[in-house]
Amino acid sequence: MELELAAEELTVVLNRLRRAQGQIAGIVRMIEEGRSCEEVVTQLAAVSRALDRAGFAIIASGLQQCLAEENGDGPDAREHTRARLEKLFLSLA
Repeated sequence: MELELAAEELTVVLNRLRRAQGQIAGIVRMIEEGRSCEEVVTQLAAVSRALDRAGFAIIASGLQQCLAEENGDGPDAREHTRARLEKLFLSLA
């Protein structure tokens, strides 16, 4: 299954990932400069939130695709889709 994001969703996800990329570079500089542990941890938390939000957007799109791709109405088709959805959901952990 190939992930397809709407142009609007793609822009949001890419912006969040770019923000996280810049924040990570900032954290590396902070560590190299010997900044305080509290400042570094605060920035790490911000990176984590940016990555989580991007990840959630990607996974939500994946879940929507799984539902849209469900072609059959039989129990086997529903069970297959349920397994795919469960796998995607568990990847959040």
